[in-house]
Amino acid sequence: MSILLDETTRVVVSGITGREGSFHAGQMLAYHTQVVAGVTPGKGGQTVTFPDGKGGEIGVPIFDTIADAAAKTGANAQFISVPPRFAADSIIEGAAAGLDLIVCITEYIPVQEMVSAVRYVNATGKTRLIGPNCPGLLSAGKGKIGIIPASIFTP
Repeated sequence: MSILLDETTRVVVSGITGREGSFHAGQMLAYHTQVVAGVTPGKGGQTVTFPDGKGGEIGVPIFDTIADAAAKTGANAQFISVPPRFAADSIIEGAAAGLDLIVCITEYIPVQEMVSAVRYVNATGKTRLIGPNCPGLLSAGKGKIGIIPASIFTP
């Protein structure tokens, strides 16, 4: 049984318009993870597209904030692929939006910023944080959030 991630998990990707965020969002979609939104401040209202594997495309809407993305799409999880100087704030923003799960792959986040972010997440009593500087998580055959190569797992 999947505990943190299953086929009903709805993911918002922080940094979806960046090289790494876009690549890994596409990989998550290819593994049938429900990527329902992306967040890049200043790019709200745009859409990023990914191949659907059937000759078509999947459009993912972009929002300026995690709160807007969660409210409008029902997202309950966040994947963070942003530069270190923005990562702790992105974690706090996800927890403030009431997300159940945050997965942060960013490395080199300043320690004091991370201490504050972890304290904030713990104070919510709801949000679980995986990371930072981790590959993410995968529930075989159900979904993945992060940079884990799905091809090495079977249900």
